[in-house]
Amino acid sequence: MTEANKTALTNANRAIAAGDIEGFLLHCTEDILWHAVGQSPIHGKAALREWMRTAYAERPTFSVEQLVTENDWVVALGTIQVRGNDGRTNGHLYSDAWRFREGRMAELRAFVIKPAA
Repeated sequence: MTEANKTALTNANRAIAAGDIEGFLLHCTEDILWHAVGQSPIHGKAALREWMRTAYAERPTFSVEQLVTENDWVVALGTIQVRGNDGRTNGHLYSDAWRFREGRMAELRAFVIKPAA
């Protein structure tokens, strides 16, 4: 199951990179919990869709450097660049821990930090 989960996450990431929010959401459960540490959690696919329309209005650029799997979890390590409210592009390091249920992403615990200059 871990390889199937890894493939699902890879396909979901491709959808985000292409600006295809609905394609990403196809890989999520209806009751997904999206928790970026330090921010309020987002509950459910409908709420996540609305958040993504704003947060990903301009596609993020990211690179997954490593995928680690165990049981129902896939952890992605990488870098991401997003445009901030000030219009500037900011680079971050991230670790996303995804819990899968029945082949779909059910929970995200995202740790995103800006590296020291």
